[in-house]
Amino acid sequence: MAFTQHVVIIGAGIVGTNLADELVSRGWKNITVVEQGPLHMPGGSTSHAPGLVFQVNASKTMTQLARYTVEKFKSLEKDGQNCFNQLGGLEVATTPERLEELKRKHGYASSWGIEARLITAEECFEKYPLLNKELVLGGLHIPNDGLALAARATQLLIERTSKAGVRYLGLTPVTGIEQGDRGVTGVITANGMIPADIVISCAGFWGVEVGAMIGLTIPLVPLAHQYAKTTSVPALAGRSVNSLQNGMNASMPILRHQDQDLYYREHGDQYGIGYYGHRPMPVNAASLGVTSKDVDEKNMPSRLDFTWEDFEPAWEETKRLLPVLQDCEISDGFNGVFSFTPDGGPIVGQAPHLNGFYVAEAVWVTHSAGVARAVAEVLTTGSSQIDITECDLSRFEEVQLTQTYISETSQQNFVEVYDIIHPLQPKESPRNLRTSPFYARQRELGAYFLEVGGWEIPYWYESNAELVKYLPAAWQPVKRDTWAARYYSPIAAAEAWKMRNAVAMYDMASFHRFQVTGPGAVQLLQRLCTSDVTAKPGSIIYTLLLNNNGGIRSDIFVARLADSLFQIGANSTTDLAYLTSEAARQSQQNPSQWVQARDITGSTCCIGLWGPRSRDVINEVSADDFSNKGLPYFSVKRVTIAGVPVTAMRKSYIGELGWELHASAEYGQHLWAALWKAGHPHGLIAAGRSAFNSLRLEKGYRIWGTDIRTEHDPYEAGVGSAITADKKEDYVGKAALQRRYQDAVPSPSRRLRCLTVEDRRSVLLGKEPIFHKNKAVGYVTSAGFGYTIGKPIAYGWLPSDVQQGEAVEIEYFGRRIKARVTVEPLYDSQMRRLYDEDPAVPPEFQHRLNARL
Repeated sequence: MAFTQHVVIIGAGIVGTNLADELVSRGWKNITVVEQGPLHMPGGSTSHAPGLVFQVNASKTMTQLARYTVEKFKSLEKDGQNCFNQLGGLEVATTPERLEELKRKHGYASSWGIEARLITAEECFEKYPLLNKELVLGGLHIPNDGLALAARATQLLIERTSKAGVRYLGLTPVTGIEQGDRGVTGVITANGMIPADIVISCAGFWGVEVGAMIGLTIPLVPLAHQYAKTTSVPALAGRSVNSLQNGMNASMPILRHQDQDLYYREHGDQYGIGYYGHRPMPVNAASLGVTSKDVDEKNMPSRLDFTWEDFEPAWEETKRLLPVLQDCEISDGFNGVFSFTPDGGPIVGQAPHLNGFYVAEAVWVTHSAGVARAVAEVLTTGSSQIDITECDLSRFEEVQLTQTYISETSQQNFVEVYDIIHPLQPKESPRNLRTSPFYARQRELGAYFLEVGGWEIPYWYESNAELVKYLPAAWQPVKRDTWAARYYSPIAAAEAWKMRNAVAMYDMASFHRFQVTGPGAVQLLQRLCTSDVTAKPGSIIYTLLLNNNGGIRSDIFVARLADSLFQIGANSTTDLAYLTSEAARQSQQNPSQWVQARDITGSTCCIGLWGPRSRDVINEVSADDFSNKGLPYFSVKRVTIAGVPVTAMRKSYIGELGWELHASAEYGQHLWAALWKAGHPHGLIAAGRSAFNSLRLEKGYRIWGTDIRTEHDPYEAGVGSAITADKKEDYVGKAALQRRYQDAVPSPSRRLRCLTVEDRRSVLLGKEPIFHKNKAVGYVTSAGFGYTIGKPIAYGWLPSDVQQGEAVEIEYFGRRIKARVTVEPLYDSQMRRLYDEDPAVPPEFQHRLNARL
C-alpha cells in the first residue's frame, strides 16, 4: 500500500533518518527530510553520541524500544561491517546498595525478556580484567548490549532511503510552519516553503524552537554532559585489528560505574569516559546560532568547551576503578548537549491543537530506531505495537509545562540519572504545587504526603497511629524488608481495617475529572467507548477506550448527568487530549453535532466516603435519599450535603458501600468539616492512598498504565465486561477485536492473574519476573499487602495455560518467592458489600471501631 501524503521530517539525525526508513518500508512516498546542518554531519547530539546501548530499564516500553534499536543497527551493514558492536554490557557495584539494585535490575531484564546474569566480583574481573579488584563487589552482565555507531548508521540510512526516493535538504534551517484550517500545510525554510500534509519534528534539543513556531511547549531542557578521552593506555595498545570486533575499536564490554555517575568505552587504545556527576549545565538552543557548513568532529553546535574543574572528581574516581589509567592523562574532552525532560522520557506524539504536526524529541540513540518505528506505525495504522503512552507529548499536566517546572525537574533528572530510585519516591522539589481544598485539615491530622502529577497525596495519617494497637491479631501488619518498608507505615493497616468495618473518607480531588457536553456528546462517546452510553441520565457506565488494534488506551467512568452532559472519571491528561481532539474533529465534520471536552479537575473536588457505616454518616448531613432505592449502585444524582450542592456517585474503587461526593472546590473545606463532624459518633477516620491501594487490590480493580496498557486487549485484561456485546454502533477498536476473536467465547493466550504470596510476608514492588516450572513466563504489575486477607497480593501477566491454583515463583531482589495463582476477587466476590446486602459489622469489633484519639 502506498501512502501519498507529503511528509516533511525536520532533522536528519538518528531519529529523523530512522523514521524516513521506517516510513519507506511501509510504502510511504513523498518524504522530505530537512536538516539545518550539513548532511554528512548534522551537528546535533547524534554527531557526538558515544553510542553505549544499555537496554534494560525499569520501563518495559523503553526496554522494548532499545531492543528493537539493537536489532535494527545490527542489520545496517556495508562493506561487511554493521552499525552495532555487540560487546555486551557490564554494570558494576561498589556499594552494597548498588549490588541490591542490580538484583532488582536483573529482575527487570527477566520480566522484559532480555538475557542477563548477575555475576560475582571474580566473574567481573574475568570479563573486564582492568577493574580494581578491591572496589568491585559484583555486577550485572547483559551480553546483547554494546556500542552503536550512530553517525555511521545515519549515513547508511540516508544512503538507503535516498535510493528509495526520500529527498534530503541539508543546510536548510526551518523558520516556520505553514498552517491551514485543517492543520499543517507546509514547512517554511530559508529557501522557500515545502508543502506538507504531515510534519514530524525530530530536531532533538532544537525541538523546543520548532515547537515554539506553532505555540507548542516541548518540555525538554538541553543540558551539557561531559565526555573525555584519555591518552594511549599501555594495557590497550598492541592489540591486533582482528581482536577488535567489526573493526569498531573496542573489544571489552561497555562499562557503567553508576555509584559514581560514570560510564566507559574503548576507543582503540584510548578510553572514553562519560560523566553525569557534575553540576547541571543548561543550554539555550537558540543561542547556538545557525549550524555552519564546516561542521567536523571537533566543531559542531552540540559540542561545547570542556570544563576541567567539573571533570576532575570523575578523573580521580576513574583512576581508582581502572588503575591502568594512573599514568595516563586526558587528551580531549567536550561538554556534549543532550535533551532531558521532567520525567526522563522521550516526547512523542501529535500536537493537541494542530493536526498533522508530530514530534519525536528527547530520544537518545539507545531508543532511536524503536521510537522511529513506533511513530511510523502510528502514522500508518493509528497505533504502535509497543505501548508508547508513557512517552506521549500530552502526558504532562498543565503545571508541568511551565518553564520553571520544566527547567528544575529536567535538571534534577540529570542529577539523578544513575541514582537508585524507589518506585514511590517523590520529587523533593517542586512541592505543594497542587493541593486539594482539604489540605489544611489533612496537615492537622498529620498526613504523610507523596507527590503525583504535582498533587500532594496523603498516604496515611499520623492521627490514626493509636488505632494500630486496637487491630485484631489477623490484621496486625507484618515486618517488611528495607525496600518494601520505604514510604510505608503500619498505620495503613489500621486505616484499611476501619474502612472495612466502619467508615473512612478519602481525598479523591487529584483524580482526573472531565466534562463532555454538547448535542454531539452521545455520538462522540458512543464512537469511542466500548459500552453503550445511551442509558438515561443518572446512570454511570464503566467502559474502555481502545486504539485501532483493540488495545486498551484507557478505562473510564462515564456518568450521564443530563441528556447532553457527561462527567468522565479518567486516568490522565492523555485521555483529555484524545477526547478533545476527537470532539474537535467531530464538531468540524458535523457542526450540528458539536461537542466539547474540558478538564474540571482543578475547579472541583471529591471526597470518597465508604464503609458499612457510611450511610449513617451521610444521613446526618443530608435529607436526600441515599438508600439502595434512592441511589442504586452505579447511579448518580444531585444532592445537598450540609448546604453544599454535591454530585453524588454511587460507586467504589475499594469494594464497600459508599459514594464519591463531587463538589465545586470552593465548598471543599465546608464539605469536609460537615462530614468529619457527622462521622465522629460512627468512628469515621480520614484514610490515605496506601490503604486505598491495598483495598482495591483485594477487589481486583485494575489500574490503567500499571496493570493494563495499549498492548493488552479487554479479554486478556479481565475487563471484557466493559464491552457491550450487542452494541450496534461501531466504536474504535471493535473491528480489531472481532478479527482477533472469531469465536463466541474469546480465548486469549495470556491473562492478567491474581497471585497471593505463600510466605505471607514478602511485599513486592511491581515489575518482578514470574517463573513457572523454572522459566520466566510473565511479570508482576501491581503489588501490595492485603490487610483483609492477611497476605501479600500481586497481579501479573501470565500465559493462559498457567491455571488458577498453580504454584509460581516471583524473583524479588535475586531470591525466589513462592506464590499461587488464585481466583479473584479475593474480597466480597458476590459484591454483597457494594450492593449493601450484608454490611453488618461483627459485634466483637464494635468496641475497637469506636476507638478514637
